[in-house]
Amino acid sequence: MRVLIIPEDFRNDQYMLKPIITAMFSELGKPKAIIRVCQDPLLHGVSEAMKWENLEEIFYRYKGMVDIFLLCVDRDGNINRKEGLDNLEQKAKTALSHNTYFLAENAWQEIEVWVLAGHTLPRNWIWQDIRQEINPKEKYFEPFAKSRGLLYEPGGGRKTLATEAAKRYPRIKQLCPEDIANLESRIQ
Repeated sequence: MRVLIIPEDFRNDQYMLKPIITAMFSELGKPKAIIRVCQDPLLHGVSEAMKWENLEEIFYRYKGMVDIFLLCVDRDGNINRKEGLDNLEQKAKTALSHNTYFLAENAWQEIEVWVLAGHTLPRNWIWQDIRQEINPKEKYFEPFAKSRGLLYEPGGGRKTLATEAAKRYPRIKQLCPEDIANLESRIQ
C-alpha cells in the first residue's frame, strides 16, 4: 500500500504527519505501507491545499504511484472546514481511478494537537481546553516543546515530539476521536 500525505505546508507538518500516519497504518495491520509526504508542489496553507486545481495536479503527478491520497489540514476554528473537505472527496471519486482513494481530514484544531495527545502533559492543562483552543500551537505546543528544550530542532520540536507520540498511537486515537479515529475508521 502506497500512501501520499498532502499537508497544507510540508515544511513543519511532515515531521508530525509521517510518524503518526505510519503508526495508524501499523495499527490497521499495514506496517509495511509506504508512507510519503508530498513535498512537490509546496502548498502554502489550507486554502492552497484545498484548491481543486492543486489537488488535480498532485493526482496527475503521482498517478500510478499512490493507492491512497490523504489530505491533512488544520481546522483552525473553521466549523465549515470538514464540509469543504467532504466536497473535495466527492469530486475526487470521479477524478481518480477505481483503485485509488482520496480522503481528507482536518485536525481539531491543529495537527500539533495530535502530537500533544501522545504525551503526558503538565497536570494543570485540561485536555478539552487544548482541543477547543483556536491557537493550540502557540498556547500549548510551543511551550511544551520549549519545556523539553526542542524548539531549535527540525520543525521546532515537531520531529522528536511526533516520533515519541506515534509510539503511543492508541492514546492519540482515544483523545482525538473526531479526527484521527474518524480517519482511521474511514481508511479501514
